[in-house]
Amino acid sequence: MSDQALFILIHELWHDFQHSDFLWQFVALCFSLALAWWLTRLLRQRRRSEEPVNRSALQTFGADGLKRLAFPLLSLLLVLISRKVLKHWGHVSLLDLAVPLLLSLALVRGTIYVLRRAFSPSGWLATSERFVAMSIWLCLAIYIGGLAEPLIETLEQVSFHVGKQKLDLWMLLNGAVTVLATVLIALWIGGLIEGRLMAARSLDSNLRVVLGRVAKALLSVIALLLSLSLIGIDITALSVFGGALAVGLGFGLQKIASNYVSGFIILLDRSIRIGNVVAVDATTSGVVTQITTRYTVLQTLSGTEVIIPNEYLVSNIVRNQSFTDNQVRLVAPVQVAYSTDLEQAMRLMEEAARVQPRVLSNPAPRTLLTAFADSGINLELGFWIADPQEGTGNIRSDINLAIWRLFREHAIEIPFPQREVRLIDNPVGK
Repeated sequence: MSDQALFILIHELWHDFQHSDFLWQFVALCFSLALAWWLTRLLRQRRRSEEPVNRSALQTFGADGLKRLAFPLLSLLLVLISRKVLKHWGHVSLLDLAVPLLLSLALVRGTIYVLRRAFSPSGWLATSERFVAMSIWLCLAIYIGGLAEPLIETLEQVSFHVGKQKLDLWMLLNGAVTVLATVLIALWIGGLIEGRLMAARSLDSNLRVVLGRVAKALLSVIALLLSLSLIGIDITALSVFGGALAVGLGFGLQKIASNYVSGFIILLDRSIRIGNVVAVDATTSGVVTQITTRYTVLQTLSGTEVIIPNEYLVSNIVRNQSFTDNQVRLVAPVQVAYSTDLEQAMRLMEEAARVQPRVLSNPAPRTLLTAFADSGINLELGFWIADPQEGTGNIRSDINLAIWRLFREHAIEIPFPQREVRLIDNPVGK
């Protein structure tokens, strides 16, 4: 819309405002918007009640898109009808201005919805969809209303220098929009690449995660540099910033950088994988549920999730119980009295382990005589399981309970410490 057309429209609006035409247009516009809102709400309730349980992805995309476009499209239709009816009795300048605004609102909502479907459902765009749509629509409204050129001229007049580079508010605003658009496109392409990599079952899971994140990072950097070049900023000026960033990583961000580098090392050398049963110290052990570039999530057998920095896993000893396979050897120590038939006791202990469904038959359970202690003879039952992620304390408890029952049935004594104290009579003076 040119300045002359904008002047004519403002003049007509002012003229209509002084007469009854403006009142009728305002009533017609409010009525159209209210009726469109009511019809949209009625349509949503009806579709929710008739919504099938299992819908395809295309049906879900179309139904959700219709919910977001119903209000602006219905409002546009009702405004067009009102404008055609009122045009026979007077000016309709207010309705003329409402038509492109409602059309642009429908286009913006449709575009933002497509972007939301393209990105992850947990992304920032899903949570701020309405804010982004209203911001873009406000910019379009300013452009359609003819206020863009004077606003740009005003922003260009506010300029300043950063080194040898001359900047103004319009360049910064234009640059922010350009950077945001290019980075969004880069993230979308990176998401597509990550999705294809995750679907490639022939690649290792850690390698797929690394390649997906490297692709996103490279595309984001390329998009950022490209957008800066498009808006006229010399990217060689970023060399100073890059040097300062390197110094900051070397000193203040040393731990964070170390965690990120360690995360890539873990993902690439595949020393720890998702699903491994690991123990990082005497009290912390569990199943690896998530590996990121900064930390690793370990779910203990009690259900608690422990977040471990990747640097700790690289620089310390980690016991990976399922590095090459999931078979783990467990022991159940038992002490019997010196009067016990050891061969029978050892046979009963092995029998108590074999009846457990989680105990492997190969290698078979075996009992060893480990020591002749003060109160009895120490025996140790060793057995193997293939599912340590299901817990080790419960299988030990079941086997110990079975051993106790078998020993009680065969009258095998489990001794307890006994002490003999002798008092020697030594009268004073003898």
